[in-house]
Amino acid sequence: MKKAAGILLRSLLPLALLIGGWVAFYNLSRTPEKPQLPPAKSPPIRTRVSELTSTDHQVLIQSSGMVEPHNQVNLSSEVAGKVTTVNSIFESGSYFTPQDVLVEIDPSDYQTALAVATAQRNAAASALELAEQEYRRKSELQSTSAIADAEMDQAKANVDQARSQLDTATANIEKSTRDIQRTRIRAPFAGRVRDKSVGLGQIVGSGTLLGTIFAVDFAEVRLPISSRQLQFLDLPEHPVDPAIDVELRDAIHPESSPTWKGSIVRTEGVVDENSLETYAIARIDDPFGIHSGNPPLRIGQPVTATIRGKKLQDVVALPRHAVRQLDRIYLVDPQTLKIRGKKIQAVWSDSDSVYVRDPELAKGLWLATTRIVFAPDGASVEIIPEMEGLEDALPDAPQNTTN
Repeated sequence: MKKAAGILLRSLLPLALLIGGWVAFYNLSRTPEKPQLPPAKSPPIRTRVSELTSTDHQVLIQSSGMVEPHNQVNLSSEVAGKVTTVNSIFESGSYFTPQDVLVEIDPSDYQTALAVATAQRNAAASALELAEQEYRRKSELQSTSAIADAEMDQAKANVDQARSQLDTATANIEKSTRDIQRTRIRAPFAGRVRDKSVGLGQIVGSGTLLGTIFAVDFAEVRLPISSRQLQFLDLPEHPVDPAIDVELRDAIHPESSPTWKGSIVRTEGVVDENSLETYAIARIDDPFGIHSGNPPLRIGQPVTATIRGKKLQDVVALPRHAVRQLDRIYLVDPQTLKIRGKKIQAVWSDSDSVYVRDPELAKGLWLATTRIVFAPDGASVEIIPEMEGLEDALPDAPQNTTN
């Protein structure tokens, strides 16, 4: 009996060790269950804000162009001859006044022609006087039938021929006189020399180019206006339409350059077929500061123009950096400090701001001005103060960063 119990004990001991090892392996191989934690709370979105208010905004149209003379002519000779005098003011860049003699051509040939024409007129006048006397004498004889009709006709023809010769000689005198006057080429207006093409002693013919001159009483700038800008301008289309103020700056050094005041006085009346732009013509009086003393605005100078357009009523100015994807902004409720996105439609925009007309934006909402990558609607917001002490003002009103 004892022997049988010993054998049973020796048989059960390995089985117990096997079961115990399996239980230990099972317990060790099990992944412990993690304790259930409360869901993590999303951190609030940090942003700066500005209060939205509606206001009126003066539209300023930006354009650019080149200063051009309103009257530029090629100065040419009307007569042929040798250049005997070139005025010292007839040099590139020099000023001149109306009727200044710029170039003189030798008048000798035309003076001779005048003398010949004068002599011919005197001879024709004498011939006419004799012919008229002869005609009167024969007219008296014709009343007594002492002269034939044929002789009267011949006397009348002699008078007509003599009068024609006198008229021809008189016309030659007038032409020679004009030719002598044309040997002195005068300035047709107050202006400035652009370039000179003639020298002393040069032989010129009728129509020879002597130089290029332009007027200095006022200059013009041709300004392109896009179809988008056009709707905010009332450009003058008729002579009675009022001009529009424009301010010009040097396009090469706009920060340091002075400004010139001008006015848009007309448009070209056509749309450029390539750019689909309309060109407005701005006029600048006294561009060289001759009378005003202002800095000169030179011909050919590139300029930028600021044109006063229409005034927008009841619009909200949004900082350009606060507008995402061209038409999306984020609004913050000042009471709940919750954020939501909104699409906008711009009425006007410039380099700094986007202007919209939306009654919803004027209801005390705040505009998120910090660049936000993603903000789900209803997310909480933490306001970043703009300056020290702003925390005390929240949530009543944020620092206003819009104009």
